[in-house]
Amino acid sequence: MGAKQLILAEFLPYRLSVAANAVADRVAQVYRTRFGLRIPEWRVLAVVAEGAATQAELVEKTAMDKMTVSRAAKALVARGLLARTRAKDRRTLALALTPEGERLHAEVAPHALAIEAELLSGFTEAERAMLMALLARLAACARP
Repeated sequence: MGAKQLILAEFLPYRLSVAANAVADRVAQVYRTRFGLRIPEWRVLAVVAEGAATQAELVEKTAMDKMTVSRAAKALVARGLLARTRAKDRRTLALALTPEGERLHAEVAPHALAIEAELLSGFTEAERAMLMALLARLAACARP
């Protein structure tokens, strides 16, 4: 029996990348044109709104590298959407939403949910739940 041949169109990492890029491009268009946000900036804003505050927490919860998180945070601070504060341990800087950041988050979030609903509109509730469960399992399998 011969070795399985690699067919890019059937290769999982490629298929996930194509799907992720298509979804990210759809979302990025709305965030950029309507709110002046790049995807990393929206992720940082959303995660800070959920309670993450330190650079390490942001890196972990956004699944982005330190430099991307740092650039996004810097841009959001410059726009007055985030403020730097001292973390609980007093040695670390933390980020918090400003009132303007809270307003923008409240404005963007319904659009994000609407895009998600549109993207998943062709799936049943059971398929949506299965997709989320399978993605979580795949992510867990991919961790070292």
